Amino acid sequence: MRIVIAGGHGRIALRLERLLSAGGHEAVGLIRRPEQAEDLRAAGAEPVVLDLEAASVEEVAEVLRGADAAVFAAGAGPASGAARKDTVDRGAAVLFADAAERAGVRRFVVVSSMGADAGHAGDEVFDVYLRAKGAADDAVRSRPGLEWTILRPGMLTDDAGTGLVRLEARTGRGPVPRDDVAAVLAELVDSPGTAGLTLELVGGSTPVSVAVTDVAGN
Repeated sequence: MRIVIAGGHGRIALRLERLLSAGGHEAVGLIRRPEQAEDLRAAGAEPVVLDLEAASVEEVAEVLRGADAAVFAAGAGPASGAARKDTVDRGAAVLFADAAERAGVRRFVVVSSMGADAGHAGDEVFDVYLRAKGAADDAVRSRPGLEWTILRPGMLTDDAGTGLVRLEARTGRGPVPRDDVAAVLAELVDSPGTAGLTLELVGGSTPVSVAVTDVAGN
């Protein structure tokens, strides 16, 4: 499979690229800065410099053409202000979905956030972030041309992955290593039976492949 990942230099994305490459897939990562390219090559991915805050739908669609799946793993980052929560966490996700539809890429996986809700109240930056992620999720879910799956991890950690997770429509809050989020994403891109599902993810006791198979069967 050829899989295009928005936010290709992110901590989850780099882990995902390594897994996809090791599995024999072709991973393509979109990055904002040319100096990030070597990190992607080291992960086995093809870097493409393309700023989703400035690119047109057609520019993004050109990269997506011929892909088997698209993964939106971009984010403005914890140090960014409210404005970039809207332009990246919402706007770039909508642009990427528009481009996937234009390019004919149906399989579309989103890394969202537990608690994402377009109607979330509050004025803090994190409140804006949850609204932006929720609005992006709503925009993706409204597209009949996409076979979408939305993944909402709990509190992300850099602990070593265990390969054991809890993946359900509602899990309750909890931590999850980025290693395990990437492992779940690698399974999801090749699991069309999960299309149409919004899933929460935390650490648990079920092997990743079994957890994905279980929700696909539901």
